[in-house]
Amino acid sequence: MQQRSTTITILADNCAAPGLKTEHGLSFFIEKEDITILFDTACDNTLLYNAGALGVDLSQTELLVLSHGHYDHTGGVAEVLFLAPNANIYLHPAAFQERYSIRNGTAKPTSMPDHARSAIINLPQQQIHRVSKPTMLCSGIGITGPIPRLTSYENPGGPFFLDTTGKQPDPIDDDLSLWIESENGLIIVTGCCHAGLINTIRSIVEHTGEKRIAALIGGFHLSAASTERLEKTVKELKEYDIRQIVPCHCTGKNATEYLAQFLGCPVEAGYAGLKLEFQNPPQV
Repeated sequence: MQQRSTTITILADNCAAPGLKTEHGLSFFIEKEDITILFDTACDNTLLYNAGALGVDLSQTELLVLSHGHYDHTGGVAEVLFLAPNANIYLHPAAFQERYSIRNGTAKPTSMPDHARSAIINLPQQQIHRVSKPTMLCSGIGITGPIPRLTSYENPGGPFFLDTTGKQPDPIDDDLSLWIESENGLIIVTGCCHAGLINTIRSIVEHTGEKRIAALIGGFHLSAASTERLEKTVKELKEYDIRQIVPCHCTGKNATEYLAQFLGCPVEAGYAGLKLEFQNPPQV
């Protein structure tokens, strides 16, 4: 039987192809056989424009997955649910928390916008799936739920707090990632990887038993990573059979160049408008 493919289209990112908008945010449209998944919804004003320009019909979204509750991944939720009111949404309960980043003594809200929170809460309860453990969305696609923080050198990646005074660090426990089975191993899709890229990979590999990785795609939150962290990350990544890496969003230019320099697989910076295609596993 002829194999069918999985396609992943980057709808929003910090970089974009000519004619598309950019912003500090991330969104992927995933199509696999008979299922359509929107993974994150970016920030403010790029998602609908870029989707239209790319011919992606967001009203066809069946599953909406939120990697975590930060505004730059949830800003378009209300617009998506207006277009696709019957979509099922998957997120960790902590995604609704009030949270902040604090730099130079100034607290900046990083929470999910109120309009996004209201759009979710007002859905029929059967459409809201609060994820607290690894969960299969459909055959061959799963999400991690909370990821164990086991490495000593990985951290949430920034000055994140649950209060405006900086007394309550935010571990961003709601961080989750998605995996897709393909002919050449797992496609791992991340939002910001606040749990750490290596922690994320370890968790997914342990859960699935699949050690081959067809692609790592998403934000890795390495923009402020120390040289030591980058060195240890590369050392760990070399332990896996990785075919392709597509860093996006919060990975950072320096980290992307570092990965490209020291890893043996292709490393291509992602951008809005990039479309990736993978062969699905043979049907039994």
